Amino acid sequence: MTRVLEQDEAVRVLARGGVVALPTDTVYGLAASLRHPDALATLFRLKHRPESAALPVLVEDFTQIERLSVHWPEAARRLSVVYWPGPLTIVVRVPGELARLVGSATDTAGFRIPDDDALREILARTGPLALSSANKHGVTPCHTMAEVLEAFVGRDELDGVVDGGERSGRVSTVVDLSQSPWRLLREGAVASSDLRQILD
Repeated sequence: MTRVLEQDEAVRVLARGGVVALPTDTVYGLAASLRHPDALATLFRLKHRPESAALPVLVEDFTQIERLSVHWPEAARRLSVVYWPGPLTIVVRVPGELARLVGSATDTAGFRIPDDDALREILARTGPLALSSANKHGVTPCHTMAEVLEAFVGRDELDGVVDGGERSGRVSTVVDLSQSPWRLLREGAVASSDLRQILD
């Protein structure tokens, strides 16, 4: 049975390679540490996520991105200044080892700084986390802890969930800046028209 975790315990579980459901600024997400490849594989299995669908990475701040040896292009800088912290995932080119770790076949990965103080505090302690919405792939994301528990009932691979109340945000918008011209991969909380005003 999936346990309800306090923040400190969630940090410890993630540090030892567990998978935890965390409340974000948008919806609940399944999180695993980049330091534990086995945990990332478990996250894929829990979601029934195709291995070709790379996991996004949440970070506390730009320093955590820099420590991953990721080059941050000017277009990404312009967007992140306006929309971070917030619901915009920015895909850029990354070292091949990192790309393979998150399941990307194209040497790219998506990054986001969430607009949630409690989650950023967890990220400050765990380092970057691969985090994807808490749901089976293609199913509506979970907005409450109860929905998470129901969606993953009987799945012992989920080590716990942090109760953050109801999360009513839309999923993040995902924009790919790894090639020219840029591409919108998913429209969510940030409108594509707003991105065009900055990027075009």
